[in-house]
Amino acid sequence: MGEEECCVVIAGTPTLRTPEGERVLAPWDIAWFVRGPSGAHGLRNDTDEPARVVFFSTVSDPELAVYPDDDKVGVIAGHTNPNVETVRGWVDVQ
Repeated sequence: MGEEECCVVIAGTPTLRTPEGERVLAPWDIAWFVRGPSGAHGLRNDTDEPARVVFFSTVSDPELAVYPDDDKVGVIAGHTNPNVETVRGWVDVQ
């Protein structure tokens, strides 16, 4: 489940949260997130200065992503095919 993602900090000092804990990133820091629970991540800006981050990811369709903080699974399908309607939704898991 999920997609591999990576991010590059362009400006600011956002805080990255992963299963290993939190750390502050600086401009040009790169973080890589593998598929699955060990790649779970959150990014937030705890400062008054703007933070700019570019994300890159693999694309899979359909896609499932687990959001453990919210006890939800996100679902999206059809977004890579212009001939079908895109389906998006959330499922509560408890």
